[in-house]
Amino acid sequence: MREHVRFNRNRREFLTDCFCGFGSLAFAGMTAQEQLRAAKYNPLAPKPPHNPEHAKAKSIIFLFMAGGPSHLETFDPKPLLNQLDGQKRPAEFGDVQYQNVNTQSRILGTKRTFQKHGKSGIEVSDLFPHQAEVVDELCVIRSMHGDMVVHSAAQYQMMTGRVIPGFPAMGSWVVYGLGSEAENLPAYVVMPDPHGAQEAGVPMYTNGFLPSVYQPTMFRPGTKPVLNLELPAGVSLAERQRSFRLLNELNAATAGENLEFAARMSAYDTAFRMQTEAPKVFDLSNEPKETLDLYGVGDPKTDDYGRRCLMARRMVENGVRFVCVVSGGGGPEAEWDAHNDIEDNHLRMASWTDKPVAALIKDLKRRGLLDSTIVLWGGEFGRSPESEKSKGRDHHNTGFSMWVAGGGFKGGTVHGATDAIGLKATEKPVHFRDLHTTLLYQMGLNQDALSYMHLGRKERLTEVRGEVIREIIS
Repeated sequence: MREHVRFNRNRREFLTDCFCGFGSLAFAGMTAQEQLRAAKYNPLAPKPPHNPEHAKAKSIIFLFMAGGPSHLETFDPKPLLNQLDGQKRPAEFGDVQYQNVNTQSRILGTKRTFQKHGKSGIEVSDLFPHQAEVVDELCVIRSMHGDMVVHSAAQYQMMTGRVIPGFPAMGSWVVYGLGSEAENLPAYVVMPDPHGAQEAGVPMYTNGFLPSVYQPTMFRPGTKPVLNLELPAGVSLAERQRSFRLLNELNAATAGENLEFAARMSAYDTAFRMQTEAPKVFDLSNEPKETLDLYGVGDPKTDDYGRRCLMARRMVENGVRFVCVVSGGGGPEAEWDAHNDIEDNHLRMASWTDKPVAALIKDLKRRGLLDSTIVLWGGEFGRSPESEKSKGRDHHNTGFSMWVAGGGFKGGTVHGATDAIGLKATEKPVHFRDLHTTLLYQMGLNQDALSYMHLGRKERLTEVRGEVIREIIS
């Protein structure tokens, strides 16, 4: 058939001719942008997942309840506790290792009441009336367990898969595997609690032995999470652009294969983009009042955590890959670390976080972001069935609860169980490495392929092999 009577046209021909050739210019511009983003000097360029068919999520928000929220007061009702209140633990439940619980300790009942909520009928304590409203979006894992009963080691294992510092956090691993879709913001963000640091400190969030480009950006508490975003006095945007362009050209000419140098270049690039674009992301004044009220912004109890949860939504909305929003720091009174009085501690911590946590789920869902965003809630362990100091609970790592929502996880479900007093995970136990493996799987990452050669050994997040919890994913 002659060319002038051929009816079918390929894509290149269509773009060349449409709008008098302007379509081809747009196509060339997009192609050039993708090539630049994938250039060798940009290790944060977006990368395809190992298993695209499994990639249900693009980002993760971890709501880290530092100190260890009690499963017995939140998501795992145990009526037998109140029946045994004041008695010694029955021998048939076995024994576990504690820090402070001893032979003088007795079973401690709970003052919390549990009710079934949502279509799923999942039982949630009256400590979390707002999270109860979104329970049909939650997959509650009641059979979590870890290897350590002290804060620092348990926090390292929860974040990095190892019980000692020096290993990359899951946020760094995810960015190492997938790069970032955020052009004007960091790839991995940690929003610390304003009360102070946790026992494991900053090392539990860091990139470990991975190149520095995969380290987190630590935001500051308050209304100004990043300092020095404004241009210096007397410096125009055009002048700053020229300076940055010259610096970038000089760096690119000598970068070579040095990954640390590439990380430095990437940091300069991100800093410049944040100066020009990020201020409007951090400015919550352009949010509708209804949204601010939803998160509790303006209420003295919920303002801080509400702001940070809302910021987390804005982060993933703009392509940030991993966000950790920390609740708790600076000591037991401002953490979920209820050694002295479980009621006083958990009522306070819940009043600061429950409304913002539920608001994040609601907000992500109504914006169509929940399907592509994994929200993980939990701490490094739970609390003991027995008392400490008469009204408190000790650290407890052999059975506790976490929940996960969005990102292809089955909402309105409960997975696993602990025994009748919440001492041990007895049904479908889930180790931290199994949780890590499942999170990676939902991001399209393979735990074996996501590895890095360090000191002659291929290291990975899961240390030894974890199992994908297929019952809780779609």
